[in-house]
Amino acid sequence: MTNRSVVTMFILSGLPHAPELDTLLLGIFLMIYVLTVVGNLLILMVITADPRLHTPMYYFLSNLSFIDMWFSTVTVPKMLMTLVSPEGSAISFPSCVAQLYSFHFLGSTECFLYTVMSYDRFLAISYPLRYASMMSGKACVLLATTTWLSGSLHSAVQTTLTFRLPFCGPNQIQHYFCDAPPILKLAGADTSANELVIFVNIGVVASGCFLLIVLSYVSIVHSILKIRTSEGRWRVFQTCASHCTVVLCFFVPCVFIYLRPGSKDAMDRIVAVFYTVMTPLLNPVVYTLRNKEVKKALLKLKDKVVYSQSK
Repeated sequence: MTNRSVVTMFILSGLPHAPELDTLLLGIFLMIYVLTVVGNLLILMVITADPRLHTPMYYFLSNLSFIDMWFSTVTVPKMLMTLVSPEGSAISFPSCVAQLYSFHFLGSTECFLYTVMSYDRFLAISYPLRYASMMSGKACVLLATTTWLSGSLHSAVQTTLTFRLPFCGPNQIQHYFCDAPPILKLAGADTSANELVIFVNIGVVASGCFLLIVLSYVSIVHSILKIRTSEGRWRVFQTCASHCTVVLCFFVPCVFIYLRPGSKDAMDRIVAVFYTVMTPLLNPVVYTLRNKEVKKALLKLKDKVVYSQSK
């Protein structure tokens, strides 16, 4: 067959659940999505509005909030549509390509950004006197730009290799969004090369980033133990614990899905909820509830809004 794109429409199977739970799940995931977008928007507004937060750590956090806001938007609205009606499960071939590219672009950029953030905390805690010169504004922009470009290249490779295959038969994707492993099962050609690329391009890269993050935090713990006052140690530990919480919720499910041998469709879809739905919500929750500077900036922003409305 010469036409490599006979399939023009895919059908997303959605989350595995009993039909009577449609309304409940719709309400839960809609609330999570709204909180995710509003929470990350608030962080972006606060960091932009408060000059005290114009530091490397909050610069990277603003990048993370921007990514998480769109990372959730790439997958959750379509998942909600599958819960509303059967017609919402359909996704056109070009839309599926766009969703796969956007998902891996934002996901891999976030993966690289977590690594950069851990490196930033390592420099701040291990080399406090040299930190300002080592993590200058130019260095921050360079690191952030590198993460975005790396994520774009990573996703372009993954998307191109996936959709160069012929899709001529079944069109039901066993997932609630277009991801490479379930799409490859529909291809009408040998996918062993693609599976190897997924293992290397996603699994090994994610594992490498996670290893670098672990090494950074081992060094940070070593530096924390050198701090003489217990109050100082606790303050530094709290700052790093929030980052570690989000990192674990993002990396563990990714490694589970992309590095383990074999694939169980229902299990993969449930695990994917953690890094596509929960992690983007955790970012504003963890970084606001556990961060005094952000809390103060939020209160300051609220006071400005109230004052402007009272005029």
